[in-house]
Amino acid sequence: MQKTCCFDFGNTRLKCALFQGRELLEMVVLENGHPDTVQTLINSFQPDKSILASVINHDPEVETVLAASTLFHKLGHTSKIPFSTPVGKPETIGADRLAAVAAAVDLFPKQHNLVIGLGTCITYNYVNPSHEFLGGSISPGMQMRFRSMHEYTALLPLVEAENNFPLIGYDTKTNLLSGVILGMAKEIDGIIDAYALKFNNFNVLLTGGDMAFFVPHLKNKIFADPYLIYKGLYAISEFNNV
Repeated sequence: MQKTCCFDFGNTRLKCALFQGRELLEMVVLENGHPDTVQTLINSFQPDKSILASVINHDPEVETVLAASTLFHKLGHTSKIPFSTPVGKPETIGADRLAAVAAAVDLFPKQHNLVIGLGTCITYNYVNPSHEFLGGSISPGMQMRFRSMHEYTALLPLVEAENNFPLIGYDTKTNLLSGVILGMAKEIDGIIDAYALKFNNFNVLLTGGDMAFFVPHLKNKIFADPYLIYKGLYAISEFNNV
């Protein structure tokens, strides 16, 4: 059974997921995006195929390395995908959003799907039963909110995210934690409720590196999967690397 390396170069982390067939075998965080780092990983995993989704200005030599060793595809607006993008500028859609929507279509075909990605930003991505990705919305992510309050004020500290805090903060740290994490949870629930007013029956899929901080605080039923983007990348790879 063929092996596929799915690379996700995000603003915060560079990751690679190894699949054998549709089974996710391993997920690793890369120390950096240097071509030698990628080559070492390829030498170790020995994949047949690879796909790269990047939202950063990565070293183009990475693509050369992947193309030399595997059947390679770079995800972009010209990629073959299992849905259409009837929006104003499809070429501006982030690779991470394309991958997340591909996973939703693969897992829940011909249904209303709202895919929420919790990373550097929160992305809300809606795809309808006709497999049309109609867009959604983007708002600041958790770390962005913590950093902005620290950097745009004189006295507020930069705090590390954690789930041990009360509704009513009793010091500066717990006030910031409650404001950011509970505030984001209420935002997410509010967006889900707004979609519920439009669609009688739809799936809510949640993914992203910050997902664990919010699942305990959401009132709506969700399908939470930290590997959703990689499953979407695998599905897109199968469409393109044939």
